[in-house]
Amino acid sequence: MCLEASPPPSPSVTRRGVLAGAAALAGTVAVSGTAAAAAPSTAAARGDGSPAGGDLVIRGGTLLDPATGEVTENAVVVIGRGTVRAAGREGAVTVPEGAEVLDAHGHWVLPGLVDAHIHLSTAAEARDAVRQGATSARSGSTTFYQDIAVRELARHSPALAPRVTAAGVFVTPDLGDTVLADPDLTPLARLKDGVRSAEALRRVVEVNLARGADVIKTRVNERAGLPEQDPLAQVYSYEQLAEIVAAARRRGKGVLCHSYSERGCHDAVTAGIRSLEHGAFVGERTLVEMRRRGTYFTPTLSAIAGMVDSPNPIIAERGRTYLPLLKRAVLAAHELGVPLAAGTDSSGGTVRPIGREVELMRAAGLSALDAIRTATTGAARLLGTERTVGRLARGYAGDAILVAGDPLSDVTLLKHPTHVVRAGVPA
Repeated sequence: MCLEASPPPSPSVTRRGVLAGAAALAGTVAVSGTAAAAAPSTAAARGDGSPAGGDLVIRGGTLLDPATGEVTENAVVVIGRGTVRAAGREGAVTVPEGAEVLDAHGHWVLPGLVDAHIHLSTAAEARDAVRQGATSARSGSTTFYQDIAVRELARHSPALAPRVTAAGVFVTPDLGDTVLADPDLTPLARLKDGVRSAEALRRVVEVNLARGADVIKTRVNERAGLPEQDPLAQVYSYEQLAEIVAAARRRGKGVLCHSYSERGCHDAVTAGIRSLEHGAFVGERTLVEMRRRGTYFTPTLSAIAGMVDSPNPIIAERGRTYLPLLKRAVLAAHELGVPLAAGTDSSGGTVRPIGREVELMRAAGLSALDAIRTATTGAARLLGTERTVGRLARGYAGDAILVAGDPLSDVTLLKHPTHVVRAGVPA
């Protein structure tokens, strides 16, 4: 059954209706320029309409620039209105008189980390992500647009949430209760075969983008975390994936694709996706194609590692089987020059520290600096925020983490930041 000819998604429900419901589900009222809970006063939205942000000086630590690998001892980072105004060695940077100072002596200072695949459905999850060092994030989709509501919360109260690149709702054959998320999706409930026709695929993409999604999330394989599903079974063909990509590109948006099998990975990459997610069985021919196209690889190693401890024997066995394969795929990708991005695939109320993903990148064979780059400069390029995120340099976001030691010697320190600063505000 195909969809009847239907008008474009209604713009009238974008903020007042759909997003209001999403905000309520997320535990915020981040709609129409308001935030549920006030962040500290230094982060309050300013009356002149400029973004929320605080003023802070981080002083005395060892500063690491992931872009260059440069290490600056006894460093000073000056943040004004949420943006880095200056960074360098003590004495070479002017510190504003009377500025609030965060003493970083004995610590290393890094830019806030980026979680390039996370499912943030509540305000509590968003706060937890920030406190664990993820000051920026790309959503892996939510059921009722909660990630868009969290993105709005982050813009007005940055200490409460990462800056979010939102994916909206999943483009998947069976939308389930997601058809209740939006009046423009409900007609899809009567499709006998689910969201598979070109018209239906385009419809979900168009509705997502009308509601404010920044990227589109789809799948080519079933899920590994559900024992009743076969993660090597393909749910969308190359042609269907190409339809999704084309619909997103018409609005200048990219697509991230949940993938496991080599055939599925290859179909997704050649269809033009922006990033391949999971990809345990990705093969050399697909990695070569990814390098040629500049397609990113977000392996979500920590999510696969977490399956090993599942009480369900099927899921646990998948974890034991997939993790070593995925580590080898990550190293092969890195050696071929495929860009990598760190993502935890956290969901369901449990937020894994993004530092754990960096740890597993290091365990896969990357150098410590290259592993850190997957959660800073590399992930920022994937999100299109490389000019504002991933470094602590003039003009970049005032997002930082402090760790109690040298992460180039021990990346596990990133799992437990001692301080997190979000847009100049201690989180």
